[in-house]
Amino acid sequence: MTAKTRRNASRLGVVGVRGGWSSELLARRAAEACGGEPLLVELDRVSLDLATGRAMYEDLDLSQCSGLLLKKLGAEYAPGLLDRLEMLRFLEGRGVRMFSRPAAVMGLLDRLSCTTTMALGNIPMPPTTVTEDLDGAVAAVEAYGEAVLKPLYSTKARGMRIVRPGPELRAELEDYRRAQGFFYIQKTIALGDKDLGVVFLGGDYLTTYARCRQPGAWNTTTESGGRYASFDPPQEIINLAWRAQNLFRLDFTCVDVALTDAGPLVFEVSAFGGFRGIQEARGIDAAKLYADYAARRISL
Repeated sequence: MTAKTRRNASRLGVVGVRGGWSSELLARRAAEACGGEPLLVELDRVSLDLATGRAMYEDLDLSQCSGLLLKKLGAEYAPGLLDRLEMLRFLEGRGVRMFSRPAAVMGLLDRLSCTTTMALGNIPMPPTTVTEDLDGAVAAVEAYGEAVLKPLYSTKARGMRIVRPGPELRAELEDYRRAQGFFYIQKTIALGDKDLGVVFLGGDYLTTYARCRQPGAWNTTTESGGRYASFDPPQEIINLAWRAQNLFRLDFTCVDVALTDAGPLVFEVSAFGGFRGIQEARGIDAAKLYADYAARRISL
């Protein structure tokens, strides 16, 4: 296929990770929605010329695309992803439609940024302490009784650690600070056997699925043996999740909601959302719905 043919075919591309299930699926659905060959863009291979506005990826100038769907900015969450978002923000400023907008995603990559926005928006969350001070971290864990240390950049519970008061606590926190540099400490919550992913497309409620915990696991992620199941929440949970996601104005997202004896609590709003849980639990091809949604908007 020639460069000219590819340029004409690539109206709607996907920013993602080559070989990633969700990235590849969304790229296929975007191609089906707009015609042509799938375009999956890995940002570490993009060269952006600020003077000319050209953003070269292989033989394609991304500034000529009508739109880009943001699925993954890289294989791992890290502060450097914010710089990749700046490249996309520049392209957006030159007329390439982004789903979701880079400025919206920026407020979610850093766990503390997301939490701060939700706290200011009066979204109920588990008790949380953030500090760089070792004594403050020790005091928080002792007050909570048991807590989860959460890295500021991570997904699917990667790098999280359960800590409890005791003679080893200070040394454990010192070790964690050397690795992470900052404490994000959240009181552990009695979750029962499941938590929820409440999904929105274009700000409208789409569906909900449950992540069911493997016996003995402290979290519900599939990496810890969790499984997806269908779940129909009451309207109060949908309303809470809508309020949380509306603070960020994403095109597609999933809000993580915990069911507790004190009522529902929000853990986080996802920067990109996921497709597998929706497909396995509800039989919905969310990637197709998302691609069709974006295709309609770049055609307006």
